[in-house]
Amino acid sequence: MADKQDKKKRWEELAQAELKGKSPAALSAHTAEGIDIAPLYTSADLDGLDHLDSVPGEAPFTRGPRATMYTVRPWTIRQYAGFSTAEETNKFFHKALNAGQKGLSVAFDLATHRGYDSDHARVRGDVGKAGVAIDTVEDMKRLFAGIPLQDMSVSMTMNGAVLPVLAAFIVAGEEQGVSQQQLSGTIQNDILKEFMVRNTYIYPPSPSMRIVSDIIAHTARYMPKFNSISISGYHMQEAGANLVQELAFTMADGLEYLKAARDRGLAVDDFAPRLSFFFCIGMNFFMEAAKLRAARTLWARWMEKLFQPGNQKSLMLRTHCQTSGASLAEQDPYNNVIRTTIEAMAAVLGGTQSLHTNSFDEAIGLPTDFSARIARNTQLILQHESGITDTVDPLAGSYYVENLTAELIEKADKLITEIQDMGGMTDAVLEGFPKREIEKMATARQARIDNGEDVIVGVNKYRPNEDSPVEVLDIDNDAVRAEQTKALDLIRQQRDEKAVEAALDALKEAAKNNSGNLLALSVEAMRARASVGELSAALESVFGRFIGKQETVRDVYRQTYGSGAEIDAVETAFSRFCEETSETPILYMAKLGQDGHDRGAKVISSAFGDFGMDVRVGTLFQTPEEAVLTAMDMGAHIIGVSSLAAGHKTLLPELIQILKEKEAEDILVICGGIIPQQDYQYLYDAGVAAIFGPGTAIPEAATKTLDAATDNLMRMHNYRKDRLSKAAG
Repeated sequence: MADKQDKKKRWEELAQAELKGKSPAALSAHTAEGIDIAPLYTSADLDGLDHLDSVPGEAPFTRGPRATMYTVRPWTIRQYAGFSTAEETNKFFHKALNAGQKGLSVAFDLATHRGYDSDHARVRGDVGKAGVAIDTVEDMKRLFAGIPLQDMSVSMTMNGAVLPVLAAFIVAGEEQGVSQQQLSGTIQNDILKEFMVRNTYIYPPSPSMRIVSDIIAHTARYMPKFNSISISGYHMQEAGANLVQELAFTMADGLEYLKAARDRGLAVDDFAPRLSFFFCIGMNFFMEAAKLRAARTLWARWMEKLFQPGNQKSLMLRTHCQTSGASLAEQDPYNNVIRTTIEAMAAVLGGTQSLHTNSFDEAIGLPTDFSARIARNTQLILQHESGITDTVDPLAGSYYVENLTAELIEKADKLITEIQDMGGMTDAVLEGFPKREIEKMATARQARIDNGEDVIVGVNKYRPNEDSPVEVLDIDNDAVRAEQTKALDLIRQQRDEKAVEAALDALKEAAKNNSGNLLALSVEAMRARASVGELSAALESVFGRFIGKQETVRDVYRQTYGSGAEIDAVETAFSRFCEETSETPILYMAKLGQDGHDRGAKVISSAFGDFGMDVRVGTLFQTPEEAVLTAMDMGAHIIGVSSLAAGHKTLLPELIQILKEKEAEDILVICGGIIPQQDYQYLYDAGVAAIFGPGTAIPEAATKTLDAATDNLMRMHNYRKDRLSKAAG
């Protein structure tokens, strides 16, 4: 021990000499997780770490869930894909499998996620846009045409409409000749994180948890090769969570699901070995690798503490990972290839079981065949050319990584304990605790990017002199919707309506009386050719449809950003608006369609509020007409629309047309989010005043918005006074 300390002391002396007398401690870094990173770690820093004494394949599985890990079989390349129709996605699946992909992961469109059929009026701009449209069993059969489901592991990211979608998959398998017992794969079925960050929920928390436990019970009994839940931290990090929050909230979600299943009467060893996890892998390379090692350790410890399983496999955390979409930039987009490669390496060095690598163009639009091939080949190159698969857990013993692992275990464990003391994750979610903490972190992170403290190459530093335009996949939303509607009409003509009605009535009765198994009854309904929307509506008639409360954090962005010329410009623009109009600018922040991703909208709302604007955040999932009426009712000067799911070309022109019809053209419309440059002129021509893509600094957006709003109000001052006077009268 003395020798170890002597070595560290010698380094400190050498470093101090290079620093001309300054202490090496000044080189320490402090992370968003509250972890102090030392400039050097030595063997002395391993002393006292209590997670080191394990081997791969043995609890607590710090070094991996399997003894041989990638030396025998590499991780599964499981690319997440889905767009347009089932036929188009099926073609993509076949190409991907022929090019070396080993498993399938299905992305559903937002209409499906939210339990609406493609012909529903609320989903006009969402059908087929950010995933594949699935309305019935027939769509699911077309999705997997020519793909033997007895041999193929299928992952489905579905939570809100999990019952009809999983039931349709089961029936599609049956009609392909594959029994439930033969089906392998994973359904996400993680509703708690939807209430925290992603928002593709349908029903309130309590009945939603009942659905989760019914699926766990059914799959435990009838689907031994199928993972009944994928507990997701991915969307938490994408929403802004730091790595300690992602770890703790994900573990706490998992423990809550276990409690729900136990309360249902299930023995932990009957279902726990089939649970899986899903983590995001961002750009903090070593900490992301350490995070997966910490996750396995935490899960084993908390499982042992709360459930005392008899089967060691119940202690084992197995995970899928996906590289971060939030780390991708619209500016200089080919840099994203490098970012994704770094993140993929962190995932596999951390010991993931399967991996999706994002395409470089996902900050701009939907991936093309070209970008998807690069993303897939990134993994193939890592597997076959890098040497990573030659040894198990190659980062084990790293002074730095082992200390990061220990720090993450300690800090996440403390946060998990805090949630348990609150009564568990359901109570924490209802209180709004995790959502609020994540939004604080997201807002502070954006401020650090905007003031240059956190460098993003090509965005806030080393920006290219000219843009690098890339091809973007564009989905004809109207054509997909028309095709889906035609297929729905045909099924409704051909099916036995009495059988559908009886199956849906049985489902409603079970939901009302807390009897039966909702997944088993959903399978019966889908066999009769009920649609996703009909089944969801049947349950909604009993459970209701949940409406989340929209709140924003305050005094985080401005405090983190500090002062500077950019803030001075915002203050000047704000003062000009107030002086010219004798009013405080009112911004109504709207989310149109079924896109529940609200990180950007919340961060903008929080920051603009810190600048003095009166910001009102609307409920999620509004139609353009609902947004206009709400904005008019509050006397808004500006409507801000956040679009991340490619519905902008349908929903924004419709919103502006309704403003004209309501004689409310004095309300300025701005938008931001994932909008390809090629669509900007289309939106400007439609009447959008300003567009702020990914990477836009918030002070710049605020100044432009205020200046445009001032000019617009001065131009239409008398018009606005007349309209508001009429509305008041």
